[in-house]
Amino acid sequence: MKQRPLVEPILEAIPAARQEEARHYGVHPYFTRRPANVVRAYVERYSRERDVVLDPFGGTGVTAIEAFLLGRKAIQNDLNPFANFIARNIADTTLASTVPLQKAFEQVQHACEKQLKEIEGNAEAAKRWLKRLPLPENVRLPRNSDAEFFYDMFTPRQLAGLALIKQGIENGSKGAVRDLLLLAWSASVAKLNKTFLSAKGRAESRGGSSIFSIYRYKLASQSVELPIWETFKGRYLNVLAAKEEVLRLAYFRKLRVQDELDSAKNFIVLAHDAATLDQVLKPGSVDYIFTDPPYGGFIAYLDLSILWNHWLGFDVSEELRDREIIVGGERGHTEERYKKGLATSIKTSLRLLKAERWFSIVFQHWDISYFAIILETASQCGAELKAAITQTGDVISGPCTKRRIQRVSWLER
Repeated sequence: MKQRPLVEPILEAIPAARQEEARHYGVHPYFTRRPANVVRAYVERYSRERDVVLDPFGGTGVTAIEAFLLGRKAIQNDLNPFANFIARNIADTTLASTVPLQKAFEQVQHACEKQLKEIEGNAEAAKRWLKRLPLPENVRLPRNSDAEFFYDMFTPRQLAGLALIKQGIENGSKGAVRDLLLLAWSASVAKLNKTFLSAKGRAESRGGSSIFSIYRYKLASQSVELPIWETFKGRYLNVLAAKEEVLRLAYFRKLRVQDELDSAKNFIVLAHDAATLDQVLKPGSVDYIFTDPPYGGFIAYLDLSILWNHWLGFDVSEELRDREIIVGGERGHTEERYKKGLATSIKTSLRLLKAERWFSIVFQHWDISYFAIILETASQCGAELKAAITQTGDVISGPCTKRRIQRVSWLER
């Protein structure tokens, strides 16, 4: 059996290249997203073509997407259905071109633009439209939200306009094209709601809700109602650019190395508890793991994804919420439970990893006991620490001070 060449660990910080890849930046807001160029450098260093690369806490799929585009077999895993929806749609290579997507967008525009003008004309017209449009159930939001119920997050015009566009998408397209349009629609939901904050000194549309103003549904003191169709169109153009980029990279790879990137075969999406992934993946079957687990009590991912999951009809059961590895949230998860889940997830990850292969983890927190759990657990599992890098420039904004990423790599022995 041919031996793998000796791999030297990455010992220096890699400058983050922000907003360079259309497939990751601008497609859809999400809570945390590692710089794609940094992730790609790690995947290239610690794995080879056709290797199996896993991210057990995949988020929107930066690790899996970059691994897939580099010719690896990528496994994306996340408990959040919406995170997997983003990753799957970005990586999808089933479309031969973006022409069907462009035609479907034009059909939605033809079906909705006139009605949207009526809806935006006045709130009373919007209320009349709301009586005949399909809407999600008006569920209760998490207790720390400014809005008590789902509909309270929107003005009547926003609620009706979004419902109309979604209906137009679902009535006029199917498959990958429909899902890409729904991805663009969902991205516009993040701007067309009452948490949206317009950035001072910039165009009214240049702003965001900062994931709903620092990790909860906080209504803006002054509601900004952006033009509905133009907002959706802007999100659609971002999705179009992302898909064109992925298909272009796939085409160039086929020309260069005669290897076809097939997402149906080599981009696998799982929605499993990271701590029990060995129930669906064979131990010793993974060549490289790069992951970025939840940081304790910073972000209640499933709570904050209600805005998307609920309207798109993605089921988030109580059992699923109970398995989320965070501190706090609507379920009131304890720190002790979080630490236990984090440790078990690391044990499982190392069990899945082949001998003499690499495991890289990104983590940031001021509580050194969390780092101790990661280091001690990995050591107990026989992993040898090879590098610990402080990657500057990635900051979590919030009530606490700035924190640096700690990027740690192990070699399994």
